[in-house]
Amino acid sequence: MSVHLGFSIPINVFGPGLCIAHRGTIIINKNTRVGENCRIHACTNIGSSRAEVSAPQIGNNVYIGPGAKIFGNIVIADDIAIGANSVVNKSFYEKGISIAGIPAEKISTKGSDGIIVAATQIAKNNP
Repeated sequence: MSVHLGFSIPINVFGPGLCIAHRGTIIINKNTRVGENCRIHACTNIGSSRAEVSAPQIGNNVYIGPGAKIFGNIVIADDIAIGANSVVNKSFYEKGISIAGIPAEKISTKGSDGIIVAATQIAKNNP
């Protein structure tokens, strides 16, 4: 199915509640770790930098906009929204912010709240 939809997503990279907004190219490095309730859009690449084995470690409830490129031995905190076509090559430890740009920088104190469906919370409340 991944070939048909344009995904290259290794197993055990994403936590529960992953939402893939629509089909299109999504490339994820096998060493990446992403928490619960990630919403990811097409044309996204998450990987390591040249000559690095380590890949991004991304928290819970993170929104990743279309065309985002996230790479290197970096950490992305919980509840962050990453804007479309952003290039994220450094860590962001502050929770609940929006980042965007090339290279990405903090643009707002409003994070992913309201644009993420907390599927894991819904599942816990509806056994």
